[in-house]
Amino acid sequence: MTSTISRALRGRLGTLAGIALIAVLMWRLGTGPFMDGLRRIDGLTLLAALGIGLLTTVFSAWRWCLVARALSVRLPLGRAVADYYRALFLNAALPGGVLGDVNRAVRHGKNAGDIARGVRAVVLERTAGQVVLIVAGVLVLLADPSPALTQTGHLVATPDVLRTLAVLGGLTVAVAVTAVTLRKGPAVSLWHRVVRALRGELAEARLGLLGRASWPGVVVSSFAVLAGHLGMFLLAARVAGSHTPSAELLPLMMLALIAMALPLNIGGWGPREGVTAWAFGAAGLGASQGLSVAVVYGVLAFAAALPGIGVLAVQWFAGRRSARREQLELLEQLEREERVLAEGDASHRRPERVPHHVGTGEAQPRHAVADQDRRHGDVQTLQRPLVQEA
Repeated sequence: MTSTISRALRGRLGTLAGIALIAVLMWRLGTGPFMDGLRRIDGLTLLAALGIGLLTTVFSAWRWCLVARALSVRLPLGRAVADYYRALFLNAALPGGVLGDVNRAVRHGKNAGDIARGVRAVVLERTAGQVVLIVAGVLVLLADPSPALTQTGHLVATPDVLRTLAVLGGLTVAVAVTAVTLRKGPAVSLWHRVVRALRGELAEARLGLLGRASWPGVVVSSFAVLAGHLGMFLLAARVAGSHTPSAELLPLMMLALIAMALPLNIGGWGPREGVTAWAFGAAGLGASQGLSVAVVYGVLAFAAALPGIGVLAVQWFAGRRSARREQLELLEQLEREERVLAEGDASHRRPERVPHHVGTGEAQPRHAVADQDRRHGDVQTLQRPLVQEA
């Protein structure tokens, strides 16, 4: 129960952090960048977002299938695409940005008959995407350093920031040591349990991501998904009115995508807008321009996830139809059982005696004896004169 409460608390803190970031941006930059970005979106842009979203979703679902099959969990590609669309819509519509993935993992585990392995498949699939994003982002930022990173280095190098980071690190270590000390059981056994759990997770990761039959497809699909996200971001920049060359926008977009991985958002909104506005401002492109780009990207990403509504509706109607069919089958089974029980009671019931009414023409044993005696008397009466004559 404590873990459930802690997860709920973390989800609420993430939502509050996302709301706070949006509020700060609106306070510092006003509502103009939000409204300007929304006014620039048209129907053709939404269709392009749907097309890009279809490609990224199919490649993401394919990556999920590869990881699940490597873990010996069956997952058809069609069902994976439908479940991924549903998860994307729930991520975009619900706070936290991860509830759709949680639902996807639990549903897949229940359908496969192994919830733990289904959850691990989703976790590994998401981890593969994040690892490729971070590696590609580091390579891009090293090859073409952004002015935002230079300003970040100067900011972090100040004594006040260094002291703050040192204090936060010390508090983190103190909290970790206290948690280990207060936990029941010796620290050695706790360490062994942690090591055993890490070994199990690494074995699952090696099997699901680095298997001979899975890693090429995982790498290809992850880079394809990353290319789709960058294409969506570039589309948002052009719609928002930015004419900066794509090579200059690439480091800024990578920073924004990395910020989207933080679980401090409300439906995906929060860190993405803050980092994009800051990165565009540091690069001399204007914080308001960066905020408009992030707003357009958020709307386009939500539009790309809209097919998830259709998946939810179809699955809801299918669930109702299945439940109705199960109810009818249950009623028919109960009727058959009642019919069988009724027939069994009738066959085991003892037959009733039927009284036989004697008619006038039927001879009873008493009458038969009387008739026999009378005939015997007649014979004696006939024989007596014969004997006298003799």
